[in-house]
Amino acid sequence: MEMTKEVHAGERKAAGVDPGIKDRNLKRLRRIEGQVRGLQKMVEDDRYCADILTQISSVQEALRAVGRELMRNHLKHCATKAIRTGAEEAEGMYDELIELIYKHSR
Repeated sequence: MEMTKEVHAGERKAAGVDPGIKDRNLKRLRRIEGQVRGLQKMVEDDRYCADILTQISSVQEALRAVGRELMRNHLKHCATKAIRTGAEEAEGMYDELIELIYKHSR
């Protein structure tokens, strides 16, 4: 597990990242990048709208999968650390988690 050591120019870092999750997410994101390029080509080529919409749904589901993995990592490392640190940090984390859940449940 990689642990955070520094913060540059206000950039926040994860409290910990599971290498396997990181690798899976990077592979998924590269695949998604290719799917998005494919979508651009489909639009350029005037492909059938229903086919494009089907591919868009596929990309959205792939992004949701990455989001689920990131949320799990955030809960396992960042949230756990903040909650164990103390009341003030815990309160801030509770607010952050509620906001994340709300944003990503739509």
